[in-house]
Amino acid sequence: MRRVMFVCTANSARSVLAEAILRHRGGRRFEAYSSGSSPRGTVNPDALLCLARHGLPTTGYRSKSWDEFASEKAPVLDLVVTVCDSAAGESCPVWLGHPMTVHWGIPDPASVDGDEAVRAAAFDLAFLRLSKRISAFLDEGDDVFDAPDGRDRLNAIGKLDLQPEPSE
Repeated sequence: MRRVMFVCTANSARSVLAEAILRHRGGRRFEAYSSGSSPRGTVNPDALLCLARHGLPTTGYRSKSWDEFASEKAPVLDLVVTVCDSAAGESCPVWLGHPMTVHWGIPDPASVDGDEAVRAAAFDLAFLRLSKRISAFLDEGDDVFDAPDGRDRLNAIGKLDLQPEPSE
């Protein structure tokens, strides 16, 4: 089983969405986590509504510090994915096991102002983009972790053109 953590500064929206998607699609192949450098302390309610709209569980998520994953009692991670540009630029802790680290920047849906429909559209777009990237990650197979070009292949996922299809 591989352990993957998604990191975003506040750990309240994008990283939680990614954790939920990988938990749902990764089956028994993956354990998914999320954390943040400056956690907000609560998960954004719009993120939970987004998960519900897409049929994913909404319980069991919390906004937590990445410090929880730098202790001796933390799970040994195989991959750390930053999903916001500010977290990618921060000095991360030394993770147990020295996991591969990659960046898949996604615009922050929580920064979108507007009514419920506008915010829902922003969260759904972030969900769609994360979903496509996680699908591409799953398509890579387990050998990507040991491949000489594995990190490059996983970083390339973060550069995929993720414009929504006309029907989406």
